[in-house]
Amino acid sequence: MSIVETSPGNPGYWSGQMQAVARSRDQASFMRIYDHFAPRVRLYLRGLGAPEMVAEELAQEALLRLWQRADSYDAARSTLSTWLFRIARNLHIDRLRRENHWLAVDIDAEDAPQFEQETENPQFSSAESYAAHADLNERIERLSATQARLIRMSYFEAKSHQQIADELGMPLGTVKSHIRRAFQQLQSSVQGAA
Repeated sequence: MSIVETSPGNPGYWSGQMQAVARSRDQASFMRIYDHFAPRVRLYLRGLGAPEMVAEELAQEALLRLWQRADSYDAARSTLSTWLFRIARNLHIDRLRRENHWLAVDIDAEDAPQFEQETENPQFSSAESYAAHADLNERIERLSATQARLIRMSYFEAKSHQQIADELGMPLGTVKSHIRRAFQQLQSSVQGAA
């Protein structure tokens, strides 16, 4: 396996993790997928208008489906993020239909943020474009400089907590607690605006 394929910023890395889940029900690979994608799927669902608790529930259900249907994932047809965001979008639509509040959702999974793909200029990645569209950039600017930087590295640059800790020379626990507190502040500001 090349160095590129072992980097979480590369789609080949996530395809490899999915292969491990599909072939041998590798729980460690699934947890890497879960840790990386769960917050992104929640953010995507919030952007579709799902309340925070519903977005959390649907994100967990989407990742459960990923676990259950791992053998049906085909890396040749789509990236893992596109496949997972499509699952989440479909779950969101199904829930809206069940609740009799059916509104047409005119968002295609191809429009979902491509968090795992590197770009030449991360300031204009599709993930950040989506977040800016959802007013998230403004909310991130209200965080402390450290929290804002860690959120951007984690969610927009798709770096693992360990990669961030190594790059910034911070203890891993400190990185995790800063990101958790920042995410809680962002959730509160989104809920307060809803």
